[in-house]
Amino acid sequence: MTKEYNVAILGATGAVGRRMIEQLAQSTIPVKSVKLLASSRSAGTVLKFRDQELTVEETTPESFDGIDLVLSSAGGGVSKKFLPEAVKRGAVCVDNTSAFRMDEDVPLVVPEVNPEALKNHHGIIANPNCSTIQMVMALEPVRRKFGLKQIIVSTYQAASGAGQAAIEELKRETQDYLDGKDMQNGAKILPTKGDKKHYPLAFNLLPQIDVLEDNGYSHEEWKMIHETKKIMLNDINSQDIKVTATCVRVPVPIAHGESVYFTVEDEAATAQDIMNAIADFPGVVLQDDIKNQIYPQPITAEGSRDTFVGRIRPDYENKGAFNMWVVADNLLKGAAWNTVENAEYLVKMNLV
Repeated sequence: MTKEYNVAILGATGAVGRRMIEQLAQSTIPVKSVKLLASSRSAGTVLKFRDQELTVEETTPESFDGIDLVLSSAGGGVSKKFLPEAVKRGAVCVDNTSAFRMDEDVPLVVPEVNPEALKNHHGIIANPNCSTIQMVMALEPVRRKFGLKQIIVSTYQAASGAGQAAIEELKRETQDYLDGKDMQNGAKILPTKGDKKHYPLAFNLLPQIDVLEDNGYSHEEWKMIHETKKIMLNDINSQDIKVTATCVRVPVPIAHGESVYFTVEDEAATAQDIMNAIADFPGVVLQDDIKNQIYPQPITAEGSRDTFVGRIRPDYENKGAFNMWVVADNLLKGAAWNTVENAEYLVKMNLV
């Protein structure tokens, strides 16, 4: 008899939480029951799972009694408070916040890239940062066939990476700009809510995502560097692959773009070899037909679980070096779908 699972979604009313509900409904996980959890402010909201109407409940430690799987995207502080309570009560948690990503005892997993890491969980699995996920999806087939020495990435990240409120702010600022009003007064969220100054995103570019560290890097850039090493090499400080990043917020609602420059160990590799490796990798779609102007775009990636890769070309100045352009829906593969997919793998591998 097939085992069925009681699932809780923590942060159910947020932009990612709502997509987790949709992705869970479409997943292969045999679901017995679903419990939707959020803050007291959101309790009472009614949301749909398949054809059921479910009322969102306020989260307490007792909310996790009898729960097998927790899918979480409610903010790092909430995860740190409640997920250990869920684990105590026997649940396995997949967390989409940064709360546990750098914890040595917590696997950081993109299922197509490092599924074996799931076997080492102690009740919590961390979902990587959205920008890291799509980059390692594009580069893992390259690493496996040709080796990787260095990665230099510049990101073009959508407003939705800062939540639904950031999308709404972008829309308001755009209208203000078109109406000839001052956009500055409406900027309350970006580049990051907790910082001292806020700037408009509409018709603008913000070279800051998350807080700026004393070393000159933003925390988002730090995450991309160290998460990539943990996922690919199981060591956040490994020097086997050198990684650096520049992360920029752009006035796009959904789906991040990334310009990725990388160097391979096998200098005999050609751009066509790279394309072939990527085209064969699950979850990655090659969109690289320059004669017909076909390449990845946020507007066409939105709503898809896949990672799209194109503009693959060699650096003619440096042997073994290549450029590529990578786009993915940051709310799906970058968050909700990768979380649910991790849960699917946990079920398939009998780790729940």
